[in-house]
Amino acid sequence: MKKNVKKIAFFIVLIASVTLVAFNRPDDKYFEIAKNIDIFASLFKEVNAYYVDEVNPNQVMKKGIDAMLESLDPYTNYIPEDEIEDFRTMTTGQYGGIGAVIGKRNERPIILMPYEGFPAHKAGLMVGDEIVSVDGIEVTSKATSDISKLLKGQSNTQVKVVVKRLGVSEKFEVVLTREKNQDR
Repeated sequence: MKKNVKKIAFFIVLIASVTLVAFNRPDDKYFEIAKNIDIFASLFKEVNAYYVDEVNPNQVMKKGIDAMLESLDPYTNYIPEDEIEDFRTMTTGQYGGIGAVIGKRNERPIILMPYEGFPAHKAGLMVGDEIVSVDGIEVTSKATSDISKLLKGQSNTQVKVVVKRLGVSEKFEVVLTREKNQDR
């Protein structure tokens, strides 16, 4: 009798397992994903709308993504779009730039040295030209490292630089096409 109960229990568990595997469609997994994303989005909206302090949505979302990936393993990471160029530069050592050294003089960002044959030189930028903006972003009060990040990017992409030149009354815009860096 006990053997029959064990056999019946075994077969019930076996049939239940086979049924779960056989009828567990991939759609069920996608339904669970969609349901959880919807819950997350609703919670995110509620926190953003009703939390006692101001919430930075980008910062909260990045924290959530980082925590989710951290639960998987220590090697899976998320790189936001605004950091992808830094990541490419770090991993490949290659980037596109305007071919000029920039620095500060009297707290103003200037071209210290345009490299001959590179975009800045070809466009006629000269030593002492003040960089006013890069792609519409005012840079006069930014650190040179931040300005350099704005000027760097993928090779063969364009960057608009507004320049003020000593002795010239009007600012002027120069459109430069970034070129791959060369070891200097």
